[in-house]
Amino acid sequence: MRSFLVTDAIRDYAAAHSSWRPDPVVRRLQERTAALGSPAGMQIGDDQGQLLTMLTRLVGARSAVEVGTFTGYSSLCIARGLSDGGTLVCCDISEEWTSIGAQAWHEAGVADRIDLRIAPALDTLRALPTEPMIDLVFIDADKGGYVDYWNELVPRVRPGGLLLADNVLWSGEVVDDEKSGENLDALRAFNDVVAADERVEVVVLTAFDGLTIARRR
Repeated sequence: MRSFLVTDAIRDYAAAHSSWRPDPVVRRLQERTAALGSPAGMQIGDDQGQLLTMLTRLVGARSAVEVGTFTGYSSLCIARGLSDGGTLVCCDISEEWTSIGAQAWHEAGVADRIDLRIAPALDTLRALPTEPMIDLVFIDADKGGYVDYWNELVPRVRPGGLLLADNVLWSGEVVDDEKSGENLDALRAFNDVVAADERVEVVVLTAFDGLTIARRR
């Protein structure tokens, strides 16, 4: 098995060879996010953002849901991949952080595709129609809520639709039995739930911080 350390230089190289290269809107958003200090570490990288756009287009998504928006980069990437007339529902509780994203969405011309809902995510998800009409889901929020978000969303995703969950390998610590913690234990429980869920087909990518890709049967 071939493996190597993925450095910032390699990520930049990969991002530079994608069809969706970081543009001035993305760079300004990343600069505003970096100015937040330590919370900026929650932002996904360019390579993962490009994958979100690709997956959104591959499933022809018109209806998407994001749980955990932060400063809006992942939302921007998903919105850019939506089919004409598509909508992304964004669930978050921070007006401060999402306001940074809203500015970028406007600059990118995708603000009309994004329905930002500032409320506890479970409240927003439970208010969605119960029919399986969602094409794509991206979960990147409080790890303790992952199982609940999953249980609300899976029945609402159409056959062939995708559910994505970020940070599922937690810097590789999920396999270290000597390590524990609230987030780590929650992710282990989530991974077990997903692996046993017969409603989906699942692949866990060892890229980024671990990304679950589940296809609704």
